[in-house]
Amino acid sequence: MLSAPMTSNDALEILQTIYGYDAFRGQQQAIVDTVIQGDDALVLMPTGGGKSLCYQIPSLVRPGTGIVISPLIALMQDQVDALKALNLQAAFINSSMDARAINATEQALLQGDIDMLYVAPERLLMPGMLDLLDRAQIALFAIDEAHCVSQWGHDFRKEYLGLSLLSERYPKVPRVALTATADERTREEIANNLALTKAARFVSSFDRPNIRYTIGEPANPRDAMLNFLDTHHQGDAGIVYCLSRKKVEQTAEWLNKQGRVAVPYHAGLSSIEREQNQKRFLREEGLIVVATIAFGMGIDKPDVRFVVHLNLPKSVEAYYQETGRAGRDGRASNAWMAYGLQDVINLRSMMAQSDADEKHKRLENHKLETMLGLAELTGCRRQALLSYFGDTLASECGNCDNCLNPPVTWDATDAARKALSCVYRTGQRFGVTYLVDVLLGKTTERIERFGHDQQSTFGIGTELTANEWRNLYRQLIAKGVLAVDVDGHGSVQLTEQARPVLRGEQALHLRQLPKSETRAKRTGGRKKASVSISEQDMPLWEALRSLRKQLSDLAGVPAYVVFNDSTLADMIALKPRDSTEMANVTGVGAHKLEQYGDDFLDVIKAHD
Repeated sequence: MLSAPMTSNDALEILQTIYGYDAFRGQQQAIVDTVIQGDDALVLMPTGGGKSLCYQIPSLVRPGTGIVISPLIALMQDQVDALKALNLQAAFINSSMDARAINATEQALLQGDIDMLYVAPERLLMPGMLDLLDRAQIALFAIDEAHCVSQWGHDFRKEYLGLSLLSERYPKVPRVALTATADERTREEIANNLALTKAARFVSSFDRPNIRYTIGEPANPRDAMLNFLDTHHQGDAGIVYCLSRKKVEQTAEWLNKQGRVAVPYHAGLSSIEREQNQKRFLREEGLIVVATIAFGMGIDKPDVRFVVHLNLPKSVEAYYQETGRAGRDGRASNAWMAYGLQDVINLRSMMAQSDADEKHKRLENHKLETMLGLAELTGCRRQALLSYFGDTLASECGNCDNCLNPPVTWDATDAARKALSCVYRTGQRFGVTYLVDVLLGKTTERIERFGHDQQSTFGIGTELTANEWRNLYRQLIAKGVLAVDVDGHGSVQLTEQARPVLRGEQALHLRQLPKSETRAKRTGGRKKASVSISEQDMPLWEALRSLRKQLSDLAGVPAYVVFNDSTLADMIALKPRDSTEMANVTGVGAHKLEQYGDDFLDVIKAHD
């Protein structure tokens, strides 16, 4: 615990001496000053933008302990480890602890010996926990992942709704709510549900220029993913998201057979296995975690170089939150997604069969429509993403697939009329695979049984391949010209939007199916650095990484808790000769300088 009460003038000194950064970024200074002064704040800042400093530094400046409300107890240990590595007194209280450990932490809180205490919303709302907080000196309440309070946002958790009592029970304690993804409607719901309508609002740019967005519909998504990894991310750590637990297991097993090191993560695994796999991901380099959306919230690992989606996410918020886990260190990273017709059909069917009320179904359908619009977009994806969150980008980004390789469009009006006619002529009772067979004139037992080989649409589509017809149907469904039925069999039906197309009153220009990706030659050799390191400095880079791993293994913490890649790269750029020069390296604070400085200086001198 820092000994003497401080003022807002000390915030910069804390940033420099404890965290090792020269200056605040963006709106951090204004947010920190607001909370230090005792005022509430609602903070929207993209992942990797430095949200944690916005409550950690005020927790150190204001008298008392900062109470951090975090949704996943599995992540609290790593967050606390990172703070302890800075010589700060951090702790958590959760169900993984025995009664003796909880009691010791409670006593430390009451004695003022804790800088920051992490709790889950369920724990905080327990009568015993509230009674404990009544007796403690509280610097602030930080509500992390605040979008969880909004039913309009993603990851809704009803436990967050109870946090509104903080304003009534502790009216003199400032509250800061933070999230990385919230459109205007979600922001209003956060403010209303957390009683933060009068809070100062800080909305940073949502742009993550270091992330390259790529969305496609390859014929074989797994092979396309491996080609992408072989080309861009040999030996890098990353996350692969899948929609189902079964697909998670199958993909992880397949990646291991391809020579990658991958582990699964989903709610069906035991808590022990999930915890072990998460720890491996945080602490091992180059490991891939294949997961459902159960994984990732609050992940602090800065050197995730890629996020892959093998299925279409349900919303733009979810997509942006998940892709935002790449490149938190500001280094070049990739968000790569493969999706297909079946994703659209499955998600539409799941929503139609949901037990949710009609209002919630409309909400979910709106979100899916917007996500489909982003996937089918022919313009700059970053501009569309930022626009969704109320942000703007004046010109095309030049760092998404559509900017780098503008998609080819074609006049699909006549083909679409054939596709829609086939749906109508076959009674709107069949799925896409069957319809494509009819269009291509395939004589199957099922087609003959229903007599569709005698229909006028039989064999009229030989100018396109089966994949091209499937691509066309997917886009017609995405545009709402066709709808997926609710019986779970994937049959498609005409909508009102199909009428003008069938009549020839509306032209359709759609994305052309890209040529199949050729498999890149798989290469071995030394792992490439995820930062820009010259060939001459590669031996030093590897030596610094090796030392970092030794020190992190010894301390039992992830490597980035010692120093992240950006700090190692800065060491190489500056090549400090003594402690004074080492203190100028970004990310080297006073405690880490004392703890690790000499060891890293020795390695640098050895490679001079």
